[in-house]
Amino acid sequence: MSIAMKGLIASALLGGVLFAQDGTSNNMTSMTSAGIPAADRSFMYKAAQGGMAEVELGQLAQQNAENANVKAFGQRMVTDHSKANDQLKQLAAQQGVSLPATLDAKERATKARLAKLHGAAFDKAYMQDMVMDHKQDVAEFKHESTAAKTPALRDWAQQTEPTLESHLMEAEKIAPQVGVSGAASAKMGQASEGVSAQSH
Repeated sequence: MSIAMKGLIASALLGGVLFAQDGTSNNMTSMTSAGIPAADRSFMYKAAQGGMAEVELGQLAQQNAENANVKAFGQRMVTDHSKANDQLKQLAAQQGVSLPATLDAKERATKARLAKLHGAAFDKAYMQDMVMDHKQDVAEFKHESTAAKTPALRDWAQQTEPTLESHLMEAEKIAPQVGVSGAASAKMGQASEGVSAQSH
């Protein structure tokens, strides 16, 4: 074999090694860029948990509630949150994020507590929970709609937040009908005093 031929073979082998290394480097870079911040993952995980809980509690409301408006609210929770949950699942799949498949201990405990109630007692406990939950949800989604680092997640939070605000308004309208307006107002007053005290 001539020296020139050996040189060509060596060049080809070296080029192949460099190409392979370059390809590996590009793959590693794309994998890194595909990862999303821990805070975004945490929000997605919490949103998935909350969404599943709203659906299951909404189903429970249709079975255990006495007030027709509470039953209708429960049906809306199933419909709206099922849609939002499906959107979140698609987003998570695209981002390579694993979402929970079952309720966590806290949500299971809430469901177990409400499952023992029927009629007026259920209506009161359920709507009180719905007012409190949606106040927290609206605040968290408003924050994520600007703070999320992942564009697709930020868009989803922006699209979902108005629906949650609508849920909160409806829950606050139904709550007095089942006797929880006083409790809700008291809790809101305590929260406001806490914020006021912290700001001084």
